[in-house]
Amino acid sequence: MKTYGQFCPVAKAAEVFCERWTPIILRDLATGATRFSELRRGAPLASPTLLSRRLKQLEAEGIVESRPAPRGRTYHLTPAGAEFAPLIEALGIWGQRWSRRELAAHEVDLGLLIWAMQRSVHPKALGPRRAVVQLSFTDQKGKRRHWWFVNDGGEVELCLDDPGFEIDLYLAATLRDMIYIWRGDLPLARALAEGRLEADGSARARRALPRWLGISTLAHVRSQRAA
Repeated sequence: MKTYGQFCPVAKAAEVFCERWTPIILRDLATGATRFSELRRGAPLASPTLLSRRLKQLEAEGIVESRPAPRGRTYHLTPAGAEFAPLIEALGIWGQRWSRRELAAHEVDLGLLIWAMQRSVHPKALGPRRAVVQLSFTDQKGKRRHWWFVNDGGEVELCLDDPGFEIDLYLAATLRDMIYIWRGDLPLARALAEGRLEADGSARARRALPRWLGISTLAHVRSQRAA
């Protein structure tokens, strides 16, 4: 870990927090990720070796602790790590307010969107019985095109292959528009009205869509970039 060579507490905190991938790791731990595989999904461009090294560094600094689990280990923020949560939220608010713009091609990340949606949807919105939502990206091909969210017992399971159950709600949009919807740039009602998001299925499931689709917790922050 590189240092600034200063005793200033800002410098000392920055030495820990500003290492590449560290804010992303802390973001995901703060929002409930505990498994190495989950942290990999939140940082797909970080190699497993680099991610493992960052976790060990954070453990050595007393920011993260690992615990034995039935399969491998789980990772958790310590009290010191939890105090970074407001900083992460503040970074997110700043990003929503001042960095929102048209997405560049390299930012249209299918895996990151699906991971974010799996964590944020509200399966109970579709009722107590099993309900399946199929999401299709109209601009994707092959295995990247169709995704299934099986909502059952208050939990949601993401399926990469057709689970074989009756579909309660079909959603279709381009990947870029779905990111805009989740991020809060494109309101759901507007996306539906303009046909940028198609929603077909039972009346009950369509009514539940706004409650089921858990968009970003920072979607309410208005952009100031244009101003």
